[in-house]
Amino acid sequence: MKRVLILAAVSEAATGVALLIVPSLVGQLLFGEELTGVAIPVARVTGIALIALGVACWPGPPLVGMLIYSAVITLYLAYVGFAGSLTGILLWPAVVLHVILTALLTHSLMHFARMTKNSGRRASATTRRANSPQHPNNPRTAPTEQLQQ
Repeated sequence: MKRVLILAAVSEAATGVALLIVPSLVGQLLFGEELTGVAIPVARVTGIALIALGVACWPGPPLVGMLIYSAVITLYLAYVGFAGSLTGILLWPAVVLHVILTALLTHSLMHFARMTKNSGRRASATTRRANSPQHPNNPRTAPTEQLQQ
């Protein structure tokens, strides 16, 4: 199952990169028509989402995929807004929302990393205690009858 998930993640991420870089070509290959007008930025947003989906499906915390999506979509929407060609009433509120989400997700990822690091320390300390010669459950030093219980 892990191999299939990795294959799906790579496939979706590759499609996302293609949509981000050459959205019209992907439209031509998939639908037989070139993408034009507003379909180009929509295809790029879809590409960003597919890249994030690929990262989220990769072995590891899915939080990373959502963080990548939120950060990149923030930058892309801000770019679209500053370029000035496509600006709807909800563009800048969406940028602000994604800035906030990116900050919250970054904070969550840092917290996750700290917790993972600390749990690793606890596990290694527990292992060291269990392997110490004084520990009653150490198979090398415990009496045979104690191990059988």
